[in-house]
Amino acid sequence: MSNYDVVILGGGPGGYNAAIRAGQLGLKAACVEGRATLGGTCLNVGCMPSKALLHASELYDAAMGAEFANLGIEVKPTLNLAQMMKQKDQSVAGLTKGIEFLFRKNKVDWIKGWGHIDGPGKVTVTDDQGGKVELTAKDIIIATGSEPTPLPGVEIDNKRILDSTGALSLSEVPKHLVVIGAGVIGLELGSVWRRLGAQVTVVEYLDRICPGVDGEAGKTLQRSLSKQGIAFKLSSKVTSATSSANGVQLSVEPAAGGTAELLEADYVLVAIGRRPYTKDLGLENVGLSTDKRGMLANKQHRTEATGVWVIGDVTSGPMLAHKAEDEAMACVEQIHGKAGEVNYDLIPNVIYTKPELASVGKTEEQLKAEGRAYKVGKFPFTANSRAKINHETEGFAKVLADERTDEVLGVHLVGPSVSEMIGEFCVAMEFSASAEDIALTCHPHPTRSEALRQAAMNVEGMATQM
Repeated sequence: MSNYDVVILGGGPGGYNAAIRAGQLGLKAACVEGRATLGGTCLNVGCMPSKALLHASELYDAAMGAEFANLGIEVKPTLNLAQMMKQKDQSVAGLTKGIEFLFRKNKVDWIKGWGHIDGPGKVTVTDDQGGKVELTAKDIIIATGSEPTPLPGVEIDNKRILDSTGALSLSEVPKHLVVIGAGVIGLELGSVWRRLGAQVTVVEYLDRICPGVDGEAGKTLQRSLSKQGIAFKLSSKVTSATSSANGVQLSVEPAAGGTAELLEADYVLVAIGRRPYTKDLGLENVGLSTDKRGMLANKQHRTEATGVWVIGDVTSGPMLAHKAEDEAMACVEQIHGKAGEVNYDLIPNVIYTKPELASVGKTEEQLKAEGRAYKVGKFPFTANSRAKINHETEGFAKVLADERTDEVLGVHLVGPSVSEMIGEFCVAMEFSASAEDIALTCHPHPTRSEALRQAAMNVEGMATQM
């Protein structure tokens, strides 16, 4: 039996950051992870491999289409899908090895296997060969992440009917890919395969894509993706899917009921969301239970069981890697006696399509529902000099500010590289900045970031470049 100050169940962004921070603070920490590599869904089959394919497919599309030709670059590219997948896997392997190095650097033990809570302060780890190791700890952090949500009537086999993991490793470009779900995962992976040559149809139960994002931003992104060739069937539901050796036949009905139509595809991606991974953890042995979604409740990352903490996708809040990382830091610092805290109002959200969508804070719909008086400043990328030079003018920057105090309440960006720019407003809003604060801050010229300043200036109608 091995004794630790803290045992973390799960080696994803929440778990590995918690383990590293614990080591930095001098705590004896163990991270329990059953995958062959650390990093969880994000590094292995989520955030990182999808970004590798997004980047590669964007370059391929630019070379194949008018983008390179317009710049005077004349090439005839050939798609080597096997090499594209190989470089993706190599990049992911480098990242996961990096976490192993950080564990060694901070004296964190990686206990390979699957953890089960046997009682207060007790964890049994079972490895792939059935061997067991018993651990004890003053504190246990549950950071076991999430898994794809299944869809009744559509059985995922990762041959023809895929989850997000399967869609990242296809050996051929689909002729017709049907994506079920118009959220982040469906749009990102759908756009990858569209750029590589597939016909892509997205089926969404709701009447809009990207539920939860600012309505205007979502509509702008949908128009752009439609122009790129992605077809959308909104207010529709898939009721069944029958697969064969060569493809899948889907039955699609209006969400409100009506006559079904049949869709033929050679591959289907089920991307209707994710659910917490909380099964077989032994929660009952410390008096814990989940809600009907499988989530664990928390109060400042503490569960109702003494010495048991919870972070990341297994508890409330957005299922985002950076949210899990923030919670990891706050949770471990509380365990160490510090004052760790997460500002859930300022967790940014990004969709890494082309153009990208990035946001932080309140949407217009939320402000209207709250009855809060606000002002809007917008600036289109068509008027931004760097975006025009780079031929990437789709989208806009939008700043929402309190009508009375001018405090920035929400920011919504659709355009080039906005994932890298939203952090400016995260910092500003953390300090309760006003739109005027941004408007008076010098930005380098020519850069896309000037659109952010111009949008802030336009809260008072002061934009000078439109």
